[in-house]
Amino acid sequence: MNIQKSYHDAGEQRGKLYLVGTPIGNLEDMTYRAVRVLREVQWIAAEDTRQTRKLLTHFDIATRMVSYHEHNKHASGPELVRLMQAGDSIALVSDAGLPAICDPGADLVRLAIDAEIDVIPVPGANAALSALIMSGLPTERFTFVGFLPRDKKPLEKELKALKREPGTVLCYESPHRLVKTLTAMSEILGEDHEICLIRELTKKYEEAVRGTIRECLAHLDEHPPQGEYCLVIRGSNGESSAESDDDAAWWTGLTPQEHVARYEAEGFAHKEALRRAAQDRGVPKRELYNLLHQGN
Repeated sequence: MNIQKSYHDAGEQRGKLYLVGTPIGNLEDMTYRAVRVLREVQWIAAEDTRQTRKLLTHFDIATRMVSYHEHNKHASGPELVRLMQAGDSIALVSDAGLPAICDPGADLVRLAIDAEIDVIPVPGANAALSALIMSGLPTERFTFVGFLPRDKKPLEKELKALKREPGTVLCYESPHRLVKTLTAMSEILGEDHEICLIRELTKKYEEAVRGTIRECLAHLDEHPPQGEYCLVIRGSNGESSAESDDDAAWWTGLTPQEHVARYEAEGFAHKEALRRAAQDRGVPKRELYNLLHQGN
């Protein structure tokens, strides 16, 4: 068990890891607190130091920077932990938005927690949640899936699983893959499924296209995709049909252990396989976890 009291000073000599949100486009979304923290820490760990340098220059921040990204995280991560153990505090930033979402920052957070270093969020802009609240789709329950698979078969498998999601689904997509992804969604979710395409958030050409998948594809025929997109997709709302019953039938003869193992065999990590199996069976993930580990 790990209990963190972020602002309790008991003479601790270790530094802290700050997760600092940065603007996703409009520099006015930078918070006063974010600027202060970036000035006060000893190091800023940046995904792309060239991109972050522009931000620091704009806000007159002279803190030293170090590179931390997907390709050097195994070497850089332990070194950053060593610096924090020695007393230096570090601010982790991504290229835009909140760090540790769809980037290797999550690995650094885990390393810091394992080393009993306090991890403190400094909230800021986030593209997925910004897209959700402007979409007009339900916000009570939602699932964020990052970027969908690139290849056709994994993409179709993911969409079939998402078809049973009761809440709104959020994902990111690049302009050159958008039509391909929407076409696959049309085939699996149905061309009349409601969706919202949002691009260029907080920037001059911010745009939201709301409608069915069919209508959105028709719009893209006349207006080719430009900029990075957030897709907000209406969930199933718990609706059942003969088709969805048929989709679920494949696992009915499996034990819970076999059900989870089937997803793992398809390449999903154990936690994701557990989540999907619990969703199929309509039970809480914790209940299925306890069932699998009875007697252990």
